[in-house]
Amino acid sequence: MSENLKKLSDEGVSIWLDDISRERLRSGGLASLVKDKHVVGVTSNPTIFAKALSKGSAYDEQVRDLAVRGVDVEEASRAITTYDIRWGCDVLRPVYDRTEGLDGRVSIEVDPRLARDTEKTVAEARALWWLVDRPNLFIKIPATEEGLPAITRALAEGISVNVTLIFSLERYGKVIDAFLAGLEQARDNGRDLTRLASVASFFVSRVDTEIDKRLDKIGSAEAKALRSKAGLANARLAYALYEEKFGTDRWKSLKDAGARPQRPLWASTGVKDPDLPDTLYVDELVAPGTVNTMPEATLEAEADHGRVAGDTVRGSYDGARAHMAALKDAGVDYDDVVRVLEDEGVEKFEASWKELLGTIARELEDKAEGARA
Repeated sequence: MSENLKKLSDEGVSIWLDDISRERLRSGGLASLVKDKHVVGVTSNPTIFAKALSKGSAYDEQVRDLAVRGVDVEEASRAITTYDIRWGCDVLRPVYDRTEGLDGRVSIEVDPRLARDTEKTVAEARALWWLVDRPNLFIKIPATEEGLPAITRALAEGISVNVTLIFSLERYGKVIDAFLAGLEQARDNGRDLTRLASVASFFVSRVDTEIDKRLDKIGSAEAKALRSKAGLANARLAYALYEEKFGTDRWKSLKDAGARPQRPLWASTGVKDPDLPDTLYVDELVAPGTVNTMPEATLEAEADHGRVAGDTVRGSYDGARAHMAALKDAGVDYDDVVRVLEDEGVEKFEASWKELLGTIARELEDKAEGARA
């Protein structure tokens, strides 16, 4: 079952799980995936936590204690989520040690309601870094315009960062620049660059969803022929930009000081269109030095029937550029697509965060009533 995942790992792709829950941690499910399915990292987001809190009884004891103490919803949310992240970091710590800090990472996101506020994002990143207190933690900061300086400041202070919600090539270039600036400041501040790490989460399937919707609206045969290819083309061009940016003298000086590159991470790799192969965004984005974070269903599909046939990114750049040009000719406005996707991404995570807070509020009230009875 794991032969395909081993091949993927051997090609230089780090396999991360896009999920965490108290039940998965308590049952040993995460540890089993690390042991048997080549999983070497974990990502989380507000949607994942909202889902975890709405199922089962794994959180009941902690929620009851929080209720008895009279903790408010905001504090309770931090207590609950950081508990899971600390536990996840401990499960992945052997991987972190074995890979000398390359993998074994667990990500937690800043409050998505702060995505348009630099100062509050930095303050939140510091708070989460302190609360979790694990060297293999990543703080997820969205790649909004306001998030870019927060990325630099967090890294400069020695906080490892997973930059999330990247859709456009232009913004990805700015994310890399923010990373380089952060490392330069960290170096100038005397920090050990070998302990700092970062990934840049480039979203894939959502690009196809939005562009395919627009192609369907155009309705021509030429437009329909372009469906379901933009996500891969966009990601492949992101890798080309990664190679370019990390081939400069600016990067070399940081590398000589012990820094590691900010690895591209393929996110949103679960296929949304049922007519597409369910391993599309894994098999077609194989390149060295990347991370692919997968929902468990995608991970299991890849283990069962994935087709890992070597590097499927380098050498594809001309075709990717031609496809993006064809989309423009067909009437698809790329800049508008990525703007809409970023706005929707922030809104969806904010909605999930509010859902999480609502769930916790109800649970606190129920447990408080039970304690009074």
